[in-house]
Amino acid sequence: MSGAGGPAPVISGTGISGISRRTGIAAVELTVQAARGAIADAGLLPADIDGIITLGDTPAAETAAVLGIPSPGEAGPSFGRYGLLTPVAAARDAVAAGRARHILVYRTVQMMGGTIDTAASPKAQKATAKVGGEIPYLLAAHAYSAANWLAMHCRKHIDRYGTTKEQLGWIAINARRNAANNPLAVFREPITMAQYLDARPISSPFGLLDCDVPVEGSIAVVVSAAAHRADAPNGAVTIEAVGGASGAGGWTNRPDYPNMAATDAAADMWAQTTLKPADIDIAELYDGFSFLTLAWLEALGFCGEGEGGPYVQGATRIAADGELPLNTYGGQLSAGRMHGYWVLHEACQQLRGVAGPTVLPKRPETAVVSAGGGPIAGCMVLSC
Repeated sequence: MSGAGGPAPVISGTGISGISRRTGIAAVELTVQAARGAIADAGLLPADIDGIITLGDTPAAETAAVLGIPSPGEAGPSFGRYGLLTPVAAARDAVAAGRARHILVYRTVQMMGGTIDTAASPKAQKATAKVGGEIPYLLAAHAYSAANWLAMHCRKHIDRYGTTKEQLGWIAINARRNAANNPLAVFREPITMAQYLDARPISSPFGLLDCDVPVEGSIAVVVSAAAHRADAPNGAVTIEAVGGASGAGGWTNRPDYPNMAATDAAADMWAQTTLKPADIDIAELYDGFSFLTLAWLEALGFCGEGEGGPYVQGATRIAADGELPLNTYGGQLSAGRMHGYWVLHEACQQLRGVAGPTVLPKRPETAVVSAGGGPIAGCMVLSC
């Protein structure tokens, strides 16, 4: 994709704070740690940053004040069509349009906190209302959380396509196997299929090991004009295409249920690039629950509808040395829940050849990143 007739913007730097559980560290400290890392990785100084976009956590003004960024302002919406990836898409658009040269984007979470603040954006309010309109009815049916709502999707998939609990287990086992190589991952000890199947029930068919791990931490990226690629010390990643469809069909009202907004977001993304699923080397896909990863594999066209279970069977195809390495850092199931920003960070590291302990046997040239579940979906194609 190109902006205004020119080369597509790039991600020129990434940063990550320490990741842990219940540290008591202030959100701004985590944010600044990640932001400083991303800015330095891009070969920049804080004064070079033209704008800041955050997914509704540490305020841009607070971060700018600590870093010494002069009057950056918010460069775009925090939440909208692209769901959790809206800040990255907004940064891409602002840079492509020439409104900024370098934009800092970050996500900071603190265990169960870190809610998305949409108060400043009427468009975001409208999108959120569409997503949440069914919630009172779901609550009345004693379906109190996304674990319940997505368990219904998963159960429908099992009933319609014959997907098995063991097939979901291979996604969790693969995530833990990859997390073993990631020193920042919260859980690194290998798990067996027996341990997965014996895990505490959460919302049938989900058990504890089907669910992501709440953590505290921050991840930041710098989105830059394409011309900065030559000056990025560790290389840069081109944002080839971004797709989104948040709000589409709600949680339960899609005619093609159990498909989700991921189906529409993927179609939106592929329509913007000449690349196809067969051209993708690695997939860093949202795994708030194991089933979401399987659903994203289908939505993105890596396998046919209903074929996700056989696709991940045995976790050989999705292994680090398989045909489509998946969630190479451990995913949210083992490394920790960073709302789609750790998948982005890992994709950039792998493409730039700076993944360190999680580096793949063969350096990839293309990657797909996804975030969200149910009626919230965003995805992107990246290339080196």
